Amino acid sequence: MANDTVTAATAGQPSPSIQPPDCGIPPFESALAAQGVGRLRPTGIDVLQVNIGYRCNLRCTHCHVDARPDRTEVMSPDTMRHCLEVLRSNPVRTLDITGGAPEMNPDFRWFVDEARSARPDLEIMVRSNLTLLVGNPAYSDIPAFLKERRVNLVASLPCYTREAVDRQRGEGVFDRSIEALKMLNTIGYGVPGSPLELSLVYNPPGPSLPGCQHQVEEDFRKRLGEQFGIVFTRLLTLTNMPVSRFLRSLLESGGYCAYMELLAGKFNPAAAGALMCRNTLSVRWDGRLYDCDFNQMLGLPLDPSAATHIGEFDRARLLGRRIAVGQHCYGCTAGAGSSCGGSLV
Repeated sequence: MANDTVTAATAGQPSPSIQPPDCGIPPFESALAAQGVGRLRPTGIDVLQVNIGYRCNLRCTHCHVDARPDRTEVMSPDTMRHCLEVLRSNPVRTLDITGGAPEMNPDFRWFVDEARSARPDLEIMVRSNLTLLVGNPAYSDIPAFLKERRVNLVASLPCYTREAVDRQRGEGVFDRSIEALKMLNTIGYGVPGSPLELSLVYNPPGPSLPGCQHQVEEDFRKRLGEQFGIVFTRLLTLTNMPVSRFLRSLLESGGYCAYMELLAGKFNPAAAGALMCRNTLSVRWDGRLYDCDFNQMLGLPLDPSAATHIGEFDRARLLGRRIAVGQHCYGCTAGAGSSCGGSLV
């Protein structure tokens, strides 16, 4: 197994796991069974989502990763090599590089380069908070670097107003995000007819479900276009998951059970059939495998019958596993559903 930079005892780890109250909500498995869905199993491994580190220059109130500047967990080149071997030898369609702020991993550029060399046909996407890309000489080359390697960008922008974004993400973040989006448009990202995709990610400011993805996208296009001349490829809506930092805020405000009742009450069996855990495999910074990014943050382990580390990747065993679920899964199946790729139905 890869020898990574830090261990579970390293300073910068999140606080101990939070145990939320029961709230009297039926187990998620019961909701599936009542709709005849049954146990969730994979339909494929189309997306390899690789979290290359929890360090981030921001500390957003909704962050389910609990990312922040003092996090020290970082994926090593050895673990990245295991990921690259999987990409070379398996029909994965998409490499989804995330964090934290993935650009802050010192081997980020090398990993992207190697992935593109390994699979010229591979879709590579990077999830960015935008703010590192402007006003910071250490990262100013990244937009052109990604353009040259045909990497798509997924950028978090929780609202189109300065007040809302700065309240959620920190003072000055909105203006830096707008500056970054303008710069990305200038080099071709998100521009109509360009192959360089620029997707924006929206999440509600509090304990509510996002609106209709199509309508939210239209609102963003209108506001960003009229005020700043910004264009983008698409907008993805993401439900705030009752995990990590957002979970703590729900518990501190006394709103946890009300939010869980909202999610469970809006359970949509059609969304359950399209969950991202069915075609995505999540890789933690140390190479540990999870069914999804949210299970990774909760430490909810993969079915022990399957490989548990990227260095032990076994496609057949992974496709035969049962997907681990919990009460947080109500967040992915509420309303139109939610995933790292936006709404599901």
